[in-house]
Amino acid sequence: MIATSVAERVAAVRGRIASACARAGRDPSQVALVAISKTFPPAAIVEAYRAGLRDFGENRIQEAQEKVPQVAALGAAPVWHLVGHLQTNKARAAAGLFAIIHSVDSARVAEALSRYAQGRLRVFLEVNMAGEASKSGVAPEDLGALCKAAQALPKLEVVGLMTVAPLAADPEAVRPLFRRLRELRDGLGLRCLSMGMSDDFEVAVEEGATHVRIGRAIFGERPV
Repeated sequence: MIATSVAERVAAVRGRIASACARAGRDPSQVALVAISKTFPPAAIVEAYRAGLRDFGENRIQEAQEKVPQVAALGAAPVWHLVGHLQTNKARAAAGLFAIIHSVDSARVAEALSRYAQGRLRVFLEVNMAGEASKSGVAPEDLGALCKAAQALPKLEVVGLMTVAPLAADPEAVRPLFRRLRELRDGLGLRCLSMGMSDDFEVAVEEGATHVRIGRAIFGERPV
């Protein structure tokens, strides 16, 4: 039977995460499901919240500035994640809106976030694993220097690495990128891996993802 409601889709995604964990010998509690709610209205976010989700991701600062207070007014209190590209001039707003930033890709952005954070701010360093010109992220060979710079900042807690894999007809095609990101994470002594989206999250979980970023598989196709 095809899942039609948000609650049914959430249950289906959780089931797929559990199956991927079983294949990899992992505990499903090690994987955080981050619902990517960009372009979806506050009512859809609250529906997912009532279905048991607590982590929600937005891509754009301006959209989040409108939606975060609207969702709060509807009685939900999610943990908000920024998963989209962050420009230095938006760091003040980002530090005030989000508990976790997945997209730190330069020392300048890290420094700005540390300057404006009210308390300890958890961040992921975004890595462009495939070297795609259209994607943000630090090159793997420059990751060590960025990690060292970010870890030296007083208000940042570097928790792990993030990547956005290339679109692929077969999710197995991106498995080597996820595996390599895990190796980079391990080499830096970090804990978390933010990787895997609606089309490839099961492979990402098998390769060690601790955070998967799921939009379409929870909310359906995005509004045009």
